[in-house]
Amino acid sequence: MNILFSGNDKVFDGVLTCLLSVFMRTESREPFKVYVLTMDVSHIKPEYKAIDDKSIEFLQQVAREYNPKNEIIKVDVTDIYMREFSNCPNEQCYCSPYTLLRLFMDMIPGIPDKVLYLDVDMLFNRDIQILYNQDVTGYEYAAARDHYGKYLVNPNYINAGMLLFNMNECRRTLLFEKARELIKTKKLPFADQSAIYRSTTRKKMLPQKYNDQKFLNKKTVLRHFSRRLFWLPYPHTDNIKQWHVSKMYGVFKYYEFDDVLYEYIFLKKKFQRQESGS
Repeated sequence: MNILFSGNDKVFDGVLTCLLSVFMRTESREPFKVYVLTMDVSHIKPEYKAIDDKSIEFLQQVAREYNPKNEIIKVDVTDIYMREFSNCPNEQCYCSPYTLLRLFMDMIPGIPDKVLYLDVDMLFNRDIQILYNQDVTGYEYAAARDHYGKYLVNPNYINAGMLLFNMNECRRTLLFEKARELIKTKKLPFADQSAIYRSTTRKKMLPQKYNDQKFLNKKTVLRHFSRRLFWLPYPHTDNIKQWHVSKMYGVFKYYEFDDVLYEYIFLKKKFQRQESGS
């Protein structure tokens, strides 16, 4: 099974927690190959640095404790980004330029025919195979609706935080090429998500339980801790991630991820000790 993340050196906590939820919820012994797309564009902002090799090595150690054949692969796409998107209209997009990196998937040698892209602010509540084994034959990708976009934009407007790609079909329809052209030429409201949505020929719509951005119940396969609207004590938005452990418990009062978060806290402290040399 193939998974792809993207981000800078701040995504360590998200990748670690998400992968722990995968490993701890999945019954299959099939190994995982995990790609982490990254880049250094610190000329835009000082914090836009590539994830370092020590972080990747630690993630690899953790992954191989669950299966010795698991792989974590760092892919630095700085050169591709500078060639394709440097100074483009969406470089200062609503999130960060790292959200654009998935649009290079067809340009990276060795990307497999079927790959699951995930934002790092996600946790699996159930076995990943329920999602990964979806048949995407004849579709470019499978996705679930965006919680707010399905009301504000279009009933089938997708959330691009989870995309199960059929790369052969994407290459045939030139999905990524069309999306990159939009990024280069038009300022889009949601950058990569808008570009993918507008460039799609055929997508498979999945129920909200495959990318639930607001609720968690027994049927939820994947909980997405994206920015959301809260009505109390006054209308406001907040961006609570799963690694904001105290705040996550205090606001959401979830206990379904106790095992994942306990392991994350233990491993994060272990990583920090390694970093400090103690």
